Amino acid sequence: MRIMGLDVGSKTVGIAVSDPFGWTAQGVEIIRINEDDEEFGFDRLSELVKEYQVTKFVVGLPKNMNNTIGPRAEASMAYGDKIKELFNLPVDYQDERLTTVQAERMLVEQADTTRAKRKKVIDKVAAVMILQNYLDRTGNKF
Repeated sequence: MRIMGLDVGSKTVGIAVSDPFGWTAQGVEIIRINEDDEEFGFDRLSELVKEYQVTKFVVGLPKNMNNTIGPRAEASMAYGDKIKELFNLPVDYQDERLTTVQAERMLVEQADTTRAKRKKVIDKVAAVMILQNYLDRTGNKF
């Protein structure tokens, strides 16, 4: 039983999974998507769901700073609706305001990562933060 965390962007989806006990989140990969061609990375996502035996999704919800739902959050919710339909698994949402900013700050301060390297991993790190925040908030109650 694992939970998959998703950081849904306009060009990529960062992927993280929980350990089998639901205590920690680990980064997996970044899937490239193309909204114009309606290629949302679902084939690769399906492979990962099977590989990790995923039982639930947590999608980052990028609310506006005033707690309203804007276009990016609506797009994330639409992605969540689609994966719920495709995989017949529950989908929860985790407020992800400032998660990408926190992930970038962490990479700069702790890892002293170059801008080019940060760009390649930032969505995966954000997915880890989204999932870890969810696991901490729910007390590991899947």
